Amino acid sequence: MLRLKMSTIVSKPDAYKLIDQLPNNATWDDLMHEIYVREAIEQGIEDSKSGKTKDVGEIRRKYGLPE
Repeated sequence: MLRLKMSTIVSKPDAYKLIDQLPNNATWDDLMHEIYVREAIEQGIEDSKSGKTKDVGEIRRKYGLPE
């Protein structure tokens, strides 16, 4: 399970942009999902930049999976 810190500072314009992308009939769950996805992507980018990721081929070899 991916654990997110959910403490990233967000600007109001970014928040408005996220909300504006939702359909008019969006629910709170829809909004929370979009926030979760955005945070997961941002955390993944941060992890990648800091070298906290592994190559798919490396993982496949580790577990004996075909490449």
